[in-house]
Amino acid sequence: MTSVDTATTAAVALENVYAGYGGRAVLHGVTAAIPAGTVTALVGANGSGKSTLLAVMASTLAPTAGTVRRGVSRRPAFVVQRSAVSDALPVTVRETIEMGRWAERGPWRRLTREDRAVVRTCMDRLDVADLARRRLGDLSGGQRQRVLLAQGLAQESDLLLLDEPATGLDADSRERIMAVLAEERGRGVTVVHATHSNREAAHADRILRVRDGRLEGAADAGADV
Repeated sequence: MTSVDTATTAAVALENVYAGYGGRAVLHGVTAAIPAGTVTALVGANGSGKSTLLAVMASTLAPTAGTVRRGVSRRPAFVVQRSAVSDALPVTVRETIEMGRWAERGPWRRLTREDRAVVRTCMDRLDVADLARRRLGDLSGGQRQRVLLAQGLAQESDLLLLDEPATGLDADSRERIMAVLAEERGRGVTVVHATHSNREAAHADRILRVRDGRLEGAADAGADV
């Protein structure tokens, strides 16, 4: 097992973290460091604790024990799985992506010209501009996931967290999403995405393998763990 990077060079550092839901423990003593400006893949089977680990990194779930330190300046952008978003939400694609600017402006605040320019750029990058007036619930799985990623990009965070962004998508959607994640890394953004696919993980710089709520190993992509 390759040793993790020190907390001083990490965008996120976790030390002996425990977390769970409703008294049920999911993470058990996780210690890891996410190198800044890299793409890190969390690899593990369904139920291994990947989503819980992302939620702890995103501060949407507080650990029951242990410490989490962040070396980033802005609030993390957390992109959930498309299945976590209800089909019944009465929002359009444009409105969904505009919500990403709430981190900057606050909910329901009038968007500025700069905000709208950011939204347009994010739609173009994920090739969803032609869907702007469509309801989110009417989209295909690949289209919806690209919209959710565009919403995450619209937050302009320096830490982008994604829960299985390419799982179950067609090849074109997977390639576009992986390409955008690489572009974000090139801009200095730290990217962490969960996957159960070794093929998707191969695009990352680092791989953290998670099993039964524990970190099994950390290594450079392509290296043995």
